[in-house]
Amino acid sequence: MNLRTRLKGGTAVLLASAAVLSTPALAQETQTVDELVVTANRREQALNDVGMAIQAFGAEQLESLRVTNVQDLSAVAPSFTVSRSYQGVPTYTLRGIGFNTINMSATSTVGTYVDEVAYAYPMMLSGPVFDLERVEVLKGPQGTLYGRNTTAGLINFVTQKPSHDFQARGVAEFGNYETYNFEGMVSGPLADNLQGRIAFRSETSNQGWQKSASRNERLGKVDRFGVRGSLAFQPTEYLSVDASVNYWANKSDTLAAQAIGFTPGTTPQTLNPLGAGFHNAPGLANFINNQKWSNDTADWAPSSRRTSTVAGIPGVDKPLQEDSTFLGGKLNIRWDINDDLRLVSLTSYNKIERKGVMDWAGAPYNVLIQDADGEIKSFAQELRVEGGNDRVTWLIGGYYGKDDIVDTNQTLFRDNANVRLFQALTAQLALTPANTGPLPGGQGPGGSYSMTQAANTFQTYRDDGRIETKTASIFASADWKLSDTLSLTTGIRYTQDKQDANICSRDVNGSMLPNLNVTNKYLYNLRYAGVVITDNVVANGCSTTRINWATKTATRGEVITSLDEDNIAWRLALNWNASDDVLVYGSISKGAKSGGAPVNTASLYEQNLPVGQEKLLAYEVGVKAGLFERRVQANLSAFYYDYTDKQMSTYNPDALYTALARLQNIPESLAYGLDGEVTWRVTDNFTAIGAATFLHTEIKGFVGTDGAGLPRNYDGAGFLYSPEFLGSMTFVYERELTDGMGLKATLNGRYQKESQADLEGNPLYRIPAYGLLNGSVGITAANGRWEATLWGRNLTDEYYWTAVASNANTVVRFPGQPRTFGVALTLKY
Repeated sequence: MNLRTRLKGGTAVLLASAAVLSTPALAQETQTVDELVVTANRREQALNDVGMAIQAFGAEQLESLRVTNVQDLSAVAPSFTVSRSYQGVPTYTLRGIGFNTINMSATSTVGTYVDEVAYAYPMMLSGPVFDLERVEVLKGPQGTLYGRNTTAGLINFVTQKPSHDFQARGVAEFGNYETYNFEGMVSGPLADNLQGRIAFRSETSNQGWQKSASRNERLGKVDRFGVRGSLAFQPTEYLSVDASVNYWANKSDTLAAQAIGFTPGTTPQTLNPLGAGFHNAPGLANFINNQKWSNDTADWAPSSRRTSTVAGIPGVDKPLQEDSTFLGGKLNIRWDINDDLRLVSLTSYNKIERKGVMDWAGAPYNVLIQDADGEIKSFAQELRVEGGNDRVTWLIGGYYGKDDIVDTNQTLFRDNANVRLFQALTAQLALTPANTGPLPGGQGPGGSYSMTQAANTFQTYRDDGRIETKTASIFASADWKLSDTLSLTTGIRYTQDKQDANICSRDVNGSMLPNLNVTNKYLYNLRYAGVVITDNVVANGCSTTRINWATKTATRGEVITSLDEDNIAWRLALNWNASDDVLVYGSISKGAKSGGAPVNTASLYEQNLPVGQEKLLAYEVGVKAGLFERRVQANLSAFYYDYTDKQMSTYNPDALYTALARLQNIPESLAYGLDGEVTWRVTDNFTAIGAATFLHTEIKGFVGTDGAGLPRNYDGAGFLYSPEFLGSMTFVYERELTDGMGLKATLNGRYQKESQADLEGNPLYRIPAYGLLNGSVGITAANGRWEATLWGRNLTDEYYWTAVASNANTVVRFPGQPRTFGVALTLKY
């Protein structure tokens, strides 16, 4: 059965469900479904009045479902998923649309906003999530009002604002893995027309949940802290100021992996000493072949392998953990010129400093350890004028943003099969220079390097990028009331993006020089049709090679690029209020994601060339219906995405290293599907919430390179991390026990079908279908002043993984967390 048939079947099921819901069993007196106010159109509107696919969650629901980080949202918004790269950078996917980058300097296709401020880089949301008024998941391109890099949609976090009366709240949580979390808030008036609020959350787990498969060690400790201070000031009746400062620090352990196989170039073999597969670390293949992984096991190099100095080259003498901080500030000024006209200024500055050491071997070997060090400074200014009357509501504005980025990481990989091969080759060339002769254009094979230097070269290197990005745009949007039941939304935005990048894969203190100046010169001449490298790399110099095929010469150095692009995003949507409780809408929109340069481990210049902007033309129809006197709210939408030049991390063929990463534009691709959510207030005490996404993604006519460095036709391949079905169910039960006390229970389940982490369909990169079950039960005070809750996540202790990647030697998976449980105590004033 193909997806089109399943989509028709899904529609039939929803229609049949509506028929069932119309039976007399629902005729009893019950309360209606709560309706949230959202700001998807940059102004407050009732959720069901917005002709757009939106899932929104209020403060009480977020607290009940224990949403304390971005990934928790996928439990109730199943079309949104979070995976990770082997550099620890989150990958956000919405309706199957994501960007499989490994760089902290790369923006996502899913925009993330906090109080209208763009957190353009996913690492900026690595701290705890707390004290929220609501979260809005906007599906589909949002380029007209929110700008670039929202082709998949966006997640809008709206924080609680300072209150006019005194409020306070405190939460203490205790759980397994020696977990104790604390959260608090104080809010109220500070003076006439001035209110303040301060909130914090700290998260600590002193016992790591990941156990080494080879020895008595653990990873997975948690140490996160976040605090937010905000002020609201009304100096006059017509002027209001909203300011806030956010800070978080993360010193948690980094995630360890599980090795499950080998890359094509390093598949174990015993016949060819010139192949990397001949040089796998002794015992590595046996470890992988005999290891039975579970949801609480993983492995990494012992400290002695990671920290030791070998032949004068030091290791990474740091713990396997993050050491990252974030500081963000926002100033929102609103001037109500009159009842129908206002001016809004939004100024923001975000800074993240990321440090972290990660071991991605998935085995007790030094296959790949990364010491990441990066910084992003992001400034933005938006100015807009808003107005309206009974017939039209409009806004027009301008935006400017500037990001300064440093993205570096040092890699240590002494036990990597590729390293061991090149050490053997370099030692052989140093030992027998007479057998190979001098190399044209440079130093001969033996050179001036000692046997010790040659046999211990290539232990470590560094990738670094210095990137400056500027974006400027002007935009306008209007909602036109055509009749009492019909309205039209129009929006347009012109954006210009500029990026300058200096990127380099470089030597570290001379450790790479024997390999770069001897072996690479020899092999380039041998394998690249007589190409001669005409220069030598100096200590800490750049090693990325640029070949001039006309002269058959090559040089090494930085990859220096400039990108200057512009685009026009637009949206047309027609909304029909079929009745007071039914909205039918259809929209056509175009969006774009800006291009940019990657920071890859680059043997060849082409690997760090920037990728161009991607563009999306999206079609969507939907209905939002309040049924049975609004005891049931049913939202259904169908969408079709036509992509041009979709960005994707792929492979670049390499005669020395088989295949290495690069970014490419996929000329044509598409996605279509069916999205739906149903909320049913079954009784005054019981509410059921269901959400599902049926999805099909497809690449059209693209020929690229596979992991073995060979040409591969990917026509018909699906997008990465894009299962054909994702769904969730949530049940909330509340009732009064006594005059002063009540019961509240929540059960949430999420399921997704299998997906793939590569384009080739390699079984090693398959992510099987899995389901997760979370729940809580608590006693609450009738006046809302206190609550005691027992909670659990992954109650069935499901073994699942969210991502699969390779580190140029082993293929590894990243497991999800096993069962966690605990108790939470809440006091409110």
